[in-house]
Amino acid sequence: MTVEFPIERAPGVAAGRSSASSYGGLVWTVATALDKTLDFKGQIAASFEKIERVLAQFGTDKRYLLSVNVFLSDLGSKAEFDVAWRQWVGGNPDHWPQRACMGTVLSPGTLLEIAVVAAKPE
Repeated sequence: MTVEFPIERAPGVAAGRSSASSYGGLVWTVATALDKTLDFKGQIAASFEKIERVLAQFGTDKRYLLSVNVFLSDLGSKAEFDVAWRQWVGGNPDHWPQRACMGTVLSPGTLLEIAVVAAKPE
């Protein structure tokens, strides 16, 4: 017996991966810059743009972020990321998600990766 779940998926750029999934009023997505020649600020901007675009495809936006995990190839760049983050997330604490920031090894040329979970407004 096959059970169908109403899972929505957005196509990804790599085989075997979706760029986002949605189920039960929640959306999961991960963003990195496709252009690995961009500097850190450029990769941050490209990642934020991708998050906004994908969330919009699922009928939500960054105001509904619940959880964000930020993976940095150099944890020493966290302070620089925090400046861009505060600007992007905005000044309203009612829209601030829980956030963790970690240093890790990423694929060559990738300076950061951002994984988010957002709610869909009813």
